[in-house]
Order: sequence, then structure tokens, then C-alpha cells
Amino acid sequence: MHISTDQITWQLGPVVLNATLVFSWVVMLLLIVGSWLITRKLSTGTSLSRWQNLLEVLVIGLRDQIRQTSGQNPDPYLPFIGTLFIFIATSNLLSIIPFYNPPTASLSTTAALAVCVFFAVPFFGIRQQGVLGYLRQYLKPTPIMLPFNIIGEFSRTIALAVRLFGNVMSGGLIVAILLLLTPFLIPIPIQLLGLLTGFIQAYIFAILAVVYIASATQAHEKKDVDNGTLPRL
Repeated sequence: MHISTDQITWQLGPVVLNATLVFSWVVMLLLIVGSWLITRKLSTGTSLSRWQNLLEVLVIGLRDQIRQTSGQNPDPYLPFIGTLFIFIATSNLLSIIPFYNPPTASLSTTAALAVCVFFAVPFFGIRQQGVLGYLRQYLKPTPIMLPFNIIGEFSRTIALAVRLFGNVMSGGLIVAILLLLTPFLIPIPIQLLGLLTGFIQAYIFAILAVVYIASATQAHEKKDVDNGTLPRL
């Protein structure tokens, strides 16, 4: 039994590939091809394909969640947050396929996703407030808090990676153990529960990313609302 997909490897001549890398490519390929197939014939009329309906429901749902969580205009953050959510959800939901190992069950994948959030926070914060305005947040409420605020940035990134990794990996281990003990009946509802858990984990990861980004931009948004340059949501 493998605790991480990094430990499962294949060798093609001098090239050594692990399951995390291979299945990450598989997920990305599916998303790229699926996006192209769904968006190549978008319609603005009343007759929409079921895939376009699903896409619109997903986009509207993500926009509403970003707006409700951050209290800000969701459009600047939708591409980044939407990509995180769809990649993680797809990676987890595909675990129902035999011999598939979700890349999110590897700490290297979840760490990479958390690092993306780590850099996205100052990117959006600086874009909204400028360099000085963003860096000034680390001195609040007093300059004494500077080292603690910096440590907090790193600790929440580590927590983000470990939380997703632990939940996905533990779900896979439980299913594997039950398959060894009772290979016919019990793993079916557990597998369904695992799919639900995988979807929830994608949602939690995306929402936490929104919260972190909102904390870096909300001061600027609040100032603009108070000045009347932005509408109140």
C-alpha cells in the first residue's frame, strides 16, 4: 500500500515518471480537451447544450461564492479560483476510475497548489493597493506584529497544502483497507462518500484561497466604497 502517488513510478528508458506527474497530465489534458469541446460552439440564444448549461451554472456559482465570501467584485479572481476548484475537483472525482490515483493525494501536488495561492495573495494585493499599501498591512495593528504576520503567511500556506493532502490521502487509504477486508459491499458507499468528500475539499481549498486574497485586498476595496468609487455589493 502506497501513502503517496510519488512512490509509484514507471521507467521509460532513461525517463522515470511517477504517478503524480502522469495523472496530473491526464487531468490537465481532460480539462483542456473538455474546455475546447464545450466552448467551441457557445450559444447566446435560448437553446443551449447541456454542457454549456453546466458550464454556466458552474461559473455563476463560483462568482456568487467569491462575491459572498470576499464582498468584492468576483471577476478579477474568477479565473484563478475557478481553475483551482475545477482542477482539484476533477482530480478527486476521477478517483472512482480503477487504477487511477488522484494527484491531490500527493503532498507535492497540494504544496504546489498552496504555493500558487501564496503568490496570488500579494499579486492581487499589490495590484489593488500598490506595493506600499500592501506591505503596510504587515505592520497592523502594530509594527510589533510584523514577524508574526510574516510567519502567518507561511504557516497558512503549509496548512493549506497539508489539509488537502491529508483528507484526500486518508480517504484513499480507507477505501483500500476496506477493499482488502470486505471487497464487495462496504467499499461502494465509502467510495461514494469519498467522491463527496473530494468535491467538498476542492470547495474548501478554493474558499480559503478567496479568504486569503480578500484579506489582502479588502482594505483598498473598503476605501473605494467609502469614497463612492465602487458600488456597495
